Amino acid sequence: MKPTTTTENGLVVEGLCKRYGDHRAVDGVSFTLPPGDCLALVGESGSGKTTTVRMLVGLERPDAGTVRLDGRDRSSRARGRAERLARARDIQMVFQDPYLSLDPRVTVADCVAEVLRLHARLAPAARAARVRELLEQVGLGEREAAALPRELSGGQRQRVAIARALAVEPRVLVLDEAVAALDVSIQAQILDLLATIRRESGIAYLFVTHDLAVVRHVASAVLVLKDGRAVESGPTGKVLDAPEHPYTRLLLDSVPRRGWDASRGPL
Repeated sequence: MKPTTTTENGLVVEGLCKRYGDHRAVDGVSFTLPPGDCLALVGESGSGKTTTVRMLVGLERPDAGTVRLDGRDRSSRARGRAERLARARDIQMVFQDPYLSLDPRVTVADCVAEVLRLHARLAPAARAARVRELLEQVGLGEREAAALPRELSGGQRQRVAIARALAVEPRVLVLDEAVAALDVSIQAQILDLLATIRRESGIAYLFVTHDLAVVRHVASAVLVLKDGRAVESGPTGKVLDAPEHPYTRLLLDSVPRRGWDASRGPL
């Protein structure tokens, strides 16, 4: 599947491949993510979503293909610490369980400040002010800033994880099942927050999920993966309302809705 545009702005992935022994985890995946846009990467467990994302952020090296951000190649190994940090600033991730990425021994404010100490040369007062600004941006105040991660709700911890990711002003934010573990009402709050941040900052989102129920509300385009290959892509409305591939239709049919019976499938 070819990229939909040849622009050098934004994230451009071409022919990405990754094999583990005899297993081809990712097989020729291509897509583009323009600045300020949101692409949903959709598929069940084992579809290749996680491996694709790990190559984008540099945790895995592709066997073939390229990853470019604003025209800069990210496919090869980073040369030295400065380049590794620069790449980390460009693409940040928010995971399904933020508790695993937050140090349980330090306060929320210090969790965010740690990122700034690593990536930004700020005086202590300026760093503290920036921490307050980031927490306010995600709807957290002084009480949450002084709390330990275990003292927060799941939704609050996810807000902290988003604040940490935004601290380095990334070009792309990868949201890896970022609302999957939250109650439906809290999901809606986090999705509204993400929409506001994207609208105000111009950051691009890669929304990685198996749940098509939320895709329509966050993404302007969808890429469907199956067994490491892209089987369908296009504008969100077109893919969800008139899917062409049987696998996409299967995913849509599995979304619970009125009249749906878990023992028999959709009616």
